[in-house]
Amino acid sequence: MKKKEIDTFINEDERIIQTEYSDVMKKSFIDYAMSVIIARALPDVRDGLKPVQRRVLYDMHELGIKFDKPYRKSARIVGDTMGKYHPHGDSSIYEALVVMTQDFKKGMPLIDGHGNFGNIEGDGAAAMRYTEARLEKVTQEAMLADLDKDVVDFIPNFDETEKEPSVLPCKFPNLLVNGSEGIAVGMATNIAPHNLSEVVDATKAYMRNNDITTEELMTYVKGPDFPTGGIVVNQSELLDIYTTGVGKVKVRGKVEIEELKGGKVNVVITEIPYTMIGANISKFLSDVAALAENKKTNDIVDISNQSSKDGIRIVFELRKDADVNNFINMLYKKTRLEDTFGVNMLAICDGRPETLGLKRIIAENVKFQFEVNTRKYNKLLAKELDKKEIQEGLIRAVNVIDLIIEILRGSKDRNMAKSCMIEGKTDGIKFKSKESKIMASQLNFTEKQANAILDMRLYKLIGLELEALLNENEETIANIARYTDILENKDSMAQVIMDELDEIKLSYGHERKTVIEDAEEVVYEEKKAEVIDVMFLMDRFGYARNVDMGTYDRNKEVIDSENLFVFPMKSDGKVCIFTDSGNLHTLKAKDLPMGKLRDKGVPIDNISNYDSSNEHFLTLCCQEDVNNKRFIFVTAASMMKIVDGSEFDVSKRTIAATKLNDGDSLVSVFELSEQKNIVLQTKDGVFLRFGIEEIPEKKKNAVGVRGMKLAKNDLVEAVHYTQNAGNNIITYNDKPFDLHVKVKPGHRDTKGTKIRN
Repeated sequence: MKKKEIDTFINEDERIIQTEYSDVMKKSFIDYAMSVIIARALPDVRDGLKPVQRRVLYDMHELGIKFDKPYRKSARIVGDTMGKYHPHGDSSIYEALVVMTQDFKKGMPLIDGHGNFGNIEGDGAAAMRYTEARLEKVTQEAMLADLDKDVVDFIPNFDETEKEPSVLPCKFPNLLVNGSEGIAVGMATNIAPHNLSEVVDATKAYMRNNDITTEELMTYVKGPDFPTGGIVVNQSELLDIYTTGVGKVKVRGKVEIEELKGGKVNVVITEIPYTMIGANISKFLSDVAALAENKKTNDIVDISNQSSKDGIRIVFELRKDADVNNFINMLYKKTRLEDTFGVNMLAICDGRPETLGLKRIIAENVKFQFEVNTRKYNKLLAKELDKKEIQEGLIRAVNVIDLIIEILRGSKDRNMAKSCMIEGKTDGIKFKSKESKIMASQLNFTEKQANAILDMRLYKLIGLELEALLNENEETIANIARYTDILENKDSMAQVIMDELDEIKLSYGHERKTVIEDAEEVVYEEKKAEVIDVMFLMDRFGYARNVDMGTYDRNKEVIDSENLFVFPMKSDGKVCIFTDSGNLHTLKAKDLPMGKLRDKGVPIDNISNYDSSNEHFLTLCCQEDVNNKRFIFVTAASMMKIVDGSEFDVSKRTIAATKLNDGDSLVSVFELSEQKNIVLQTKDGVFLRFGIEEIPEKKKNAVGVRGMKLAKNDLVEAVHYTQNAGNNIITYNDKPFDLHVKVKPGHRDTKGTKIRN
């Protein structure tokens, strides 16, 4: 081959397609998103199942793990499902299996679990190697029963080595009964469980009148029926939710009051909101404990969680003089004992995700039932017609059995005898008489009838067997008539579907657990905490706390020596924290623990916006004092000003206390009281003393004025204040240093005096 020919061949074979990278990414992401939406996260409106749930149930059906058979290890089910149908990891498969066993999550569990499958308080299921499972009876009878009758389409599995159903032939609206939750790409579904009996009644009502309204359907489906019970308190809003498919259902836990001897009262929670399942129960208990610790309530004597397999029982023992109703209202208002269930009835309908209302979900399920039953009865009818054809052939054959035997004895092989019975061909067959040959030439059995006659055993010639065959033929004819009527008459098929729904309701229906009502808004009157005088303490490590004034008075010397900041304040007051970054952080006194003398306290980082890793506090003071005073601000670049404290009377937790130039930082924030002079000290040992009156008053968002002319790379590192007379001695270079004597008076914005060692 020549070189030119080789080049041409390579260029043709490569087939390089040039396209925009953004277009490739867009298409790839859309493909991925649709795969997650359709094949992973959202349920199908027809059977109410996600693909992983459907595959688990079908695999159990294929393995023969039926409700009346022994349990099988969950690991066996998970492994088989993953290997055949769902190659996305064993954890997602086992999680789906576990959820379908939990009666506190599902309105009607689809799998019968044996072993530890978790509990309502959030404890997880045991490993799959320990637990066992089998199908529930309702799953076997109402979701998998007719798979052998070609009622649904089967599609190839991921590697095209197996077939799996695209949907299960569920005989009731499972999407409503068991609900669903899932998060896809850019969308999520959250459908509440409902009462099976009510859903069946609503489905039948729709079948009787397709023009029924959502409001009329809700005379049957009152609202969600959560497995955990509880009380839905916004009944008037449910119509809009079930019409649009989105909204918020408000749910409260059920509370009972138990009166004890001695005037004591127990408040007992016997049912919880559906949203509190799992770890939220322990969070609820910790939230109530926090309310007690923060003095929101003083009514609680003891809290005990006495929940068991028999149900929820959370007991609050209250004081004798407690306001019980106000305490219950506090639980509803301050904890998740009253919560909202966000409804988003999103499901796969006709191959795409849609938000569906109550009527649409029922309508789609009824439509599916007609499709399933049409395929089912077409299959049954074809089977009965085949039986009828064979039965009629056998009956005719018995009537001319002598001729049949003569044909069989005179034929050389099966095909010769078969051709005679079907087409009347007598060539090559030996007959006893011409009459027999003539009769044989008149036979016209069908091929199926001929095969059945040739396969017929001699015992069929017994009189009783012939009678049974005649009876069976009559039954077949009756079945054909019935199946034909069902297929040709929509009302007949509807009646079949409704009869099946009645059987399901009779066998598996139960009373409603969740109460539906319009309740009044909870009114909780929070008792105002008594305002007392406290002493704020913070040590050099940033741990802060409050102590009562009596503790401080008894231990004044110890407290003053061990803490960096000590000042009085009100128990409802605030603490102001000025930092070198120019920020002012505030924290509420009530957020601080009321400690004893040797208690450690809490880091101020944990209860305020102050971040010790990025800034350092300069001073702390009570906000009441800040409002009535003035403060001197000095920065490292020697910018200074006086700011009135009223500038800092704000409600925000963090504000800018001053404006700083780039690279500058605060060195000192000091309360202005009786100081006469200010002394600036730099890191190079330069001191400048001048009168306070030279510092102008500015707003907090101003930079200020220059206090001292600094040499290159020099910075202010300390600020001192003096009186005209008195003790003005500091320590400088480890020696006493009298500011009043050593530093001569000067003026602001001058160079100052360098002090030699």
